[in-house]
Amino acid sequence: MLFRLPFYFWRGIMKISVILAHPYDGSFNAAVAETVVNTLQRKGHEVWFHHLYREQFNPIMPAQELASDATDDALVRLHQEEIRQADGIVIVHPNWWGQPPAILTGWVDRVLRENVAYAFPEGDNGGGLPLGLLKAKAALVFNTSNTPPERENEVFGDPLQRLWRDCIFAFCGVNVFDRLMFRVIADSSEAERKTWLQQAEALVEQYFA
Repeated sequence: MLFRLPFYFWRGIMKISVILAHPYDGSFNAAVAETVVNTLQRKGHEVWFHHLYREQFNPIMPAQELASDATDDALVRLHQEEIRQADGIVIVHPNWWGQPPAILTGWVDRVLRENVAYAFPEGDNGGGLPLGLLKAKAALVFNTSNTPPERENEVFGDPLQRLWRDCIFAFCGVNVFDRLMFRVIADSSEAERKTWLQQAEALVEQYFA
């Protein structure tokens, strides 16, 4: 069952993977990611931070990689190894068309591969229930949007919640999940953005004390 923790839960030094998917270094997404990294480091955690655009992560899945589950891309292999070892995962990205940017969708495709993030029981060719392999104790997602909450929920149904919580993290065995959406970014004031960064800091501290 996926749930929100009302108290500090995990303590001690952890390895946390932080993924940022926004092309602008001066974006509010970048500010959220910086807040997340600084908060984790202040708590003494080991942080693996990746700015996908700055790294020029290649989101395109080669045909051979899809067929073999093996990659020749050294950066993809690094991401796979880190995500295997991570005790916690934090994703930061904008809401574009009700989904993550293409670079992050490609990251999911290429990094959260079978036998890295999930597997199937022996004899199951992929049509049954997966076995989650990720060891992360919790996953957090921070999003930005220019869609008011009423329209997001009533018209669109908040697709990012279902995507990250159920389709990705629960599938890969990470059943403790939380997410914050900051909006409306386009009309936000400096005071609002400062408050949002404080909320991001507080949520990180709540899960990774």
